Amino acid sequence: FLLQQTQGTIFPAPNFNPIMDAQLLGGALQGISCEKDVLIDILTQRCNSQRLMIAEAYRDMYGRDLITDLKENLSHHFKEVMVGLMYPPASYDAHELWHALKGVDTEEKCLIDILASRSNMEILQMKEAYLMQYNTDLQQDIDCETSGHFRDTLMNLAQGTRMEGYADPSTAAQDAMILWEACQQKTGEHKNMLQMILCNRSHQQLWMVFQEFQNISGQDIVDAINECYDGYFQELLVAIVLCIRDKPSYFAYRLYNAIHDFGFHNKTVIRILIARSEIDLINIRQRYKERYGKSLFHDIKVVIEMLIFFFFFLHFASGHYESALLAICAGDAEDY
Repeated sequence: FLLQQTQGTIFPAPNFNPIMDAQLLGGALQGISCEKDVLIDILTQRCNSQRLMIAEAYRDMYGRDLITDLKENLSHHFKEVMVGLMYPPASYDAHELWHALKGVDTEEKCLIDILASRSNMEILQMKEAYLMQYNTDLQQDIDCETSGHFRDTLMNLAQGTRMEGYADPSTAAQDAMILWEACQQKTGEHKNMLQMILCNRSHQQLWMVFQEFQNISGQDIVDAINECYDGYFQELLVAIVLCIRDKPSYFAYRLYNAIHDFGFHNKTVIRILIARSEIDLINIRQRYKERYGKSLFHDIKVVIEMLIFFFFFLHFASGHYESALLAICAGDAEDY
């Protein structure tokens, strides 16, 4: 079980002066034409806690809310990026979950990305933020907006009660046996056992369980789940396993699909880049390059420019959206 050094792409800016930044942002937003480059230079080059200090200085200086001013002056995906950067991490997760649950269609993949990958502490903070922002309970909303074993698994993850640090080799083989049976039998009861083990055992314990599963069945647990189950329940179980094994690899895989499979799934790309920017985006970039041969920076740039060229994509037209994503991704010339 390896604890790897994780690294983000956004760090606290040295010689930070929130009052000066607030002044520059005020100037950029008040002008006749909004100076978007200034917004990118400041908001993508300050860490989240610094951005919150800038927002405070901005309020003191102008008597207005920075998020509101960004929303009023910007549009489309560029607005989503700039506004997204202004939320504290737990509030951003809460914001994304709320929209995924309450939008026209439930965005199951967003629920999977967030709930399968967050720690107990992150989940508890996110639930608190959700209650404060929307005056409703996250688990209650999951209960209302999703169904079946997919719902049960999300509800279990949303408790934020996974065991931590504890590993017991003697029960790993038993758990593996239960998982193997669950993949053979597929009854409601077996599905329950499957999700209970994946949602509640510690990461260290599950590493051993997956190893034992391989020994018992001669098959990797991900392949077994893919063979036996389908739909969002299957996707969620696989996401849990992948996040336990290596979170950066999971997000690299999700970004690759979002960039290539749907002609560019903006929401997913924005959400992952912002949410992981101070946690492990460097690691995600490394996994992406190892796995797909091209850098994340390169693929974002090439695909967006192709879309602009072929579709005169209104949402991308200014190029500022692309610049903002690339600034968060923080690649350099050799990445391209």
